[in-house]
Amino acid sequence: MTLPSARTCFLLGFLFCAALLAAALYFQFSGGLEPCPLCISQRIMVLAVALVFLAAAIHHPASIGIRTYALLGTAVALGGASISGRHVWLLHLPPEEVPECGPGLSYMFRNFPLGDTLKAMLSGTGDCAKVDWTFLGLSMPAWVLICFLGLGAFSLLQWWNAER
Repeated sequence: MTLPSARTCFLLGFLFCAALLAAALYFQFSGGLEPCPLCISQRIMVLAVALVFLAAAIHHPASIGIRTYALLGTAVALGGASISGRHVWLLHLPPEEVPECGPGLSYMFRNFPLGDTLKAMLSGTGDCAKVDWTFLGLSMPAWVLICFLGLGAFSLLQWWNAER
């Protein structure tokens, strides 16, 4: 079995990321699940992977460009996986070790220095240790971690697709 062209694969990766973001918005606005700081950071990373894939699909580069986009997409996906991994780790902490809940992000952006707000977005708060949704026994951050790892592998697979 051969892979479709790199352009098609990058477009499919973009569409998958768009579906992930659409699902996140659905859960937020229809399901009433408010995103925590780590959830928002993961959304930003999904958007970043989507933009890499979209740029690669539009650019339709030659072999070296495909490899460059493949490595960039993998790196960004692994960055997202590290945020998701931290979130999963927080979910499994004993209750006494969970960080304290902080103020909402909108309040933090208005009243705290940007560095402190970004630190909270990437390290998480007590809000991030609450499991609101599961599917097949896995929490949403665990599913997002699986998606990031899959996206990273799919992006790296394009390295070999560049040889065609």
